[in-house]
Amino acid sequence: MIAFILNNKTIKTSEHSGMTLLDFVRYQQRLTGTKIGCREGDCGACTLLVGTLKGDTIEYQSITSCISPLGNAHGKHIVTVEGTNLKDKLTTVQVAMKANYATQCGFCTPGFVVALTGFALSNSDKNYSNAIDAISGNICRCTGYKAIEKAAHQVVEKLENKTETTFDWLIENQFIPEYFKSIPQRLKDIEAKDLNQPKGKYVSGGTDLYVQQADHLADNDVHLIAEKDYLKGVSIENRVCTIGTNATVSDLWNHTELNSILPNLRKHLKLVSSEQIRNMASLGGNLANASPIGDMTIFFLAFNSNITILNSEEKERTVALKNFYQGYKTYDLNDGELLKAISFNLPTEHSFFNFEKVCKRTHLDIASVNSAIHISVENETISKAHVSIGGVAAIPKYLHKTSAFLIGKPLTSETIIEANEMLQKEISPISDVRGTTDYKRLLGRQLFFAHFTTLFPKQFTLNDFVQHA
Repeated sequence: MIAFILNNKTIKTSEHSGMTLLDFVRYQQRLTGTKIGCREGDCGACTLLVGTLKGDTIEYQSITSCISPLGNAHGKHIVTVEGTNLKDKLTTVQVAMKANYATQCGFCTPGFVVALTGFALSNSDKNYSNAIDAISGNICRCTGYKAIEKAAHQVVEKLENKTETTFDWLIENQFIPEYFKSIPQRLKDIEAKDLNQPKGKYVSGGTDLYVQQADHLADNDVHLIAEKDYLKGVSIENRVCTIGTNATVSDLWNHTELNSILPNLRKHLKLVSSEQIRNMASLGGNLANASPIGDMTIFFLAFNSNITILNSEEKERTVALKNFYQGYKTYDLNDGELLKAISFNLPTEHSFFNFEKVCKRTHLDIASVNSAIHISVENETISKAHVSIGGVAAIPKYLHKTSAFLIGKPLTSETIIEANEMLQKEISPISDVRGTTDYKRLLGRQLFFAHFTTLFPKQFTLNDFVQHA
C-alpha cells in the first residue's frame, strides 16, 4: 500500500507503483492543474513539489511528475498547484505572475507557480540567480520569459534578506496555505513502512527509464530503490569522496564541503539538465544509462573514479569506471547487480579540474560534445592527467592514450597541441542531429583547449592553440 499526503489529503492506494505520479494526480485524483506536456521531463508543465521528512522538518524540492514513479511518493508530501492555493485570494507567487502579465495561454503557468513556490520553500539563498535556476526546467511556449523573469524578481524582493523562511513566515506572507504546518506530524503519523517490493526492473529516479519505457513500467513490476539508505549519502574522508548511487546532482550542489574543495562545482553542475531533474535523477542511473554524452559520467571519468558494485548476495566488487563501458549501452554489470557507490580522489593544491559542455541551448539540453579534465602540475610539468570526452564515440570516452601522453610533459602550448593530435586519433564521432563528424571533432579540440585556458589563464589564451592547430 502506497501512503502519502497529496496537498491536504492523506492518500492510501494500491495502484501500481510503476505508474507515473502525473497520471495518478490527473486521472485518479482529478487535479488537472498539473499539465501533460512533453512526458520527457523537459517542459516543466507537470512540476510538483515533493516534501521529505528530515527529523522534525520537511525539505521541499521540485520534480517533473511525468517521469516519476508513483511509488517514489511513498511517505512524502506531494504538492500540486491546487495545493498551493489560498482561500479566496492569490498567493504571493500568483500575484507576481499576474502583476507582471507573466501568463499568456496559461498552459505553462501552473508549473512556474509550483516551481517558484518551491524556491520560496527551499533552503537555497533567496536571490535572483537561484530563482531563475528554480524555473530552469519550465518552458513557456508563448515566449513570455521576460515577464516571467520579472515575476521571479518580484518574488525575490519579498524574500530578500530572509535567512530563514519558516512555515509561519511563509504562511503570514501568503506564499503557502496554513495546512503546511500540520504536514510534518501527519507524515510521522502515517508511519510509512518500506513498500513490499516485487522482483522487477530496478528504478531509482526514473528520469531516463520513464522517458523510454513509461507505459511498460506502468504495467509491469518495478523494484524502486530511490529510498534505499545504503545507496545514499556523500562523504569525504582523507580527500576521497564517496557518493552513494542514489545521490542526485542537487545533493552535490548542496554539499558544503565538496563545494569548498571544488569552488567551480556549481558552475559545472548548472550545465546539467534543469533543477527539477537535478533534484530527482540518481547519479547511478546516469552511469547505468551508459549514454555516450552523459554529463555526470564524463565528470566522474575525469576523476578516474571507481565504482562499487553490489550483487544479490550482498557481495561487493570494485571496477574502474574507465573500464566499465564495453560498447554502446553495454557495460560490466551482471544480472541482479546494482551500482552502490562512486569514489574518487579530490584535487590537491597541485591538481585542477574542469568540465566543459556545448549544446544548442545553454541549459536543459543534451550535449553535442562534453569534456572534463583532472590534471596535476608540479614545477611546470604535468604529473597526472585524466581526460574524458562525450559525444565522439559509442561510449562515454576516457582518453587513455591522450591522458598517458600528457604525463611527464612540460605544461606548454606545444604539449597541448600535440596532445590534441592524440585526442583526434582516439575519438570516432558520427554525424547526427547534434552535429556532423567534422563539427564534433572541432568541438573536441576546442573543449580540450578550453580546459587549459580556463585552468591556466595567465599562461594560455585560445590564440596560443588555434594559430598552431
